[in-house]
This record gives sequence, C-alpha cells and structure tokens, in this order.
Amino acid sequence: MILEITDARYVRDYVIWVRFNDGSAGEVDLADELDGPVFGPLRDKRLFRAVRVDPLLRTVAWPNEADLAPEFLAERLERGGRSVTARSGYPTAGRQAIAVREKRPCYGARRKTVRKSRGT
Repeated sequence: MILEITDARYVRDYVIWVRFNDGSAGEVDLADELDGPVFGPLRDKRLFRAVRVDPLLRTVAWPNEADLAPEFLAERLERGGRSVTARSGYPTAGRQAIAVREKRPCYGARRKTVRKSRGT
C-alpha cells in the first residue's frame, strides 16, 4: 500500500492536521522544516494557512508549489505523538502510527569501480 494524504487542515502557527489513507491522523509541527528557497516562503502564515491536498500527488501542497512526502509527514507524526488515531478511531496513546514504506527501485546506473594495475 502506498501511503497517501487524504485530508489536511491548518491548525495553528506552523502546525497542520493530516489524515492518511491507512486511517492514521494527527498534528504535525513543521516549524523546524521551513527553510530554504522552497519552504522558506511558508514562514508567511498567510501562505502556510493555504495548505491543501494535491489531487495528483496525494500529499500536502501550498500555492508556491512546495509539497512534502507523505512518508516524511508520517514520520513527523510518529515523533510528535499528538492526537494520532488509528483506523478504529480510538486514540493510540503509547503506540506509533502505522506508516507503510515500500522499497523503491533504483533507476540510476550503478557506478563501476575500475582498478588500474600498477606497472613494474
């Protein structure tokens, strides 16, 4: 199963609430992640509040085309431990949210090691 975001909402400051297609949900604080040319502009709370679920990517995205991988958000949700709920809808206090990670094929060419023989 590929992890996807099904719903996302602005909560406060730099915190968003997300729901995953595996049923887990909770708040993710992104304050420490808003750096650089892509995510730096999200420090403007008016832009940050415009969070939405991209229908093609199935993850959170903003009008400036910044987006975050669902796996990254699931990891942050697990570490934060705020209002995580499982598929049953009951709080999962003391347990981690389930994040499905699949191995992705490597499409890059593998580097070959060339050893030169030493001349005598």
